[in-house]
Amino acid sequence: MKVNSRDLKRTISKFKNKRILVVGDLILDHYIFGDVERISPEAPVPVVWARREKYLGGGTANVGLNIIDLDAQASLCGVIGDDYFGKVLLSLIKEKGIKTDFIIKDKKRPTTLKTRVIAQHQQVIRLDWESREEMSLDMCDRIINKIKREIDNFDAVIIEDYGKGMINPCLVEELVKLCKRRNKIVTVDPKEEHFDYYEGVTALTPNLKEAEYAVGFRIKKTSDIELLGKIVMDKMKPQALLITMGEEGMRIFLDKKTYSIPTTALEVFDVTGAGDTVIAVFTLALTGKASFLNAAVLANFAAGVVVGKLGASTTDPDELSETISNFGKITIS
Repeated sequence: MKVNSRDLKRTISKFKNKRILVVGDLILDHYIFGDVERISPEAPVPVVWARREKYLGGGTANVGLNIIDLDAQASLCGVIGDDYFGKVLLSLIKEKGIKTDFIIKDKKRPTTLKTRVIAQHQQVIRLDWESREEMSLDMCDRIINKIKREIDNFDAVIIEDYGKGMINPCLVEELVKLCKRRNKIVTVDPKEEHFDYYEGVTALTPNLKEAEYAVGFRIKKTSDIELLGKIVMDKMKPQALLITMGEEGMRIFLDKKTYSIPTTALEVFDVTGAGDTVIAVFTLALTGKASFLNAAVLANFAAGVVVGKLGASTTDPDELSETISNFGKITIS
């Protein structure tokens, strides 16, 4: 079947001023760029001559950045440490105009930091500084109570689970119940070992590996994806399941129908943060009354744009619309 590009562009025009609450793990991405010219005499490892560094918002923060760059409004809900890197992350978030009213400082845990060393456009090593200990019940209650007071100010809620301790069964259960009572869209970018938390959400957006792990079913041929999707749908009962498959595009499972969406990426340079873009665009499209299929097609186009950029990147309405225009006919099977 063919998807009407005019419908997709109309949906993009509806992104403006939509209000999205993003709940999940806040991460500070730290990049060190340099050159490698020799191997260390101390160990068989490259010596990186560092040239420059930069900090970016990752995890839930990157979802917020995607939303802001698409002309919508984003509020982040998460936990950071009372430390230097927490201050850096908070500053980056505020600079972009993202609301931070739901961000809590916890003196007992560090801000999650991922340091990537890049040399000659290749990642040499990644260093993670984090705590995966679950958030306390007291802090969970504080967050839920605050969201209850403000939920009517949002068009949708995104749960972004990176497995760093923010997302737990108590938080998700209360949040999903609240969204259902208030008729709010709730979408989840899941952590594979936490799939059991997410029953009954509006939509799940795992990658293929996460979906396989979640239900203990590894596909051996392309046709197995149908069975995998059915297992997840039967188990978790979302309204929609969007499985991202890298170069193979995406597969969206609805109540009685499945669609295969081919990739639109012209060049894959860096897949970091592509899942953040997918759930941001997919959710925004749903708030604009797009069908699940059209929302998935839009998310697929957005993913094709950002994987052609270095690092956790974003796109904007003009770039996304132009990409759709340049692509030509959109055929879905």
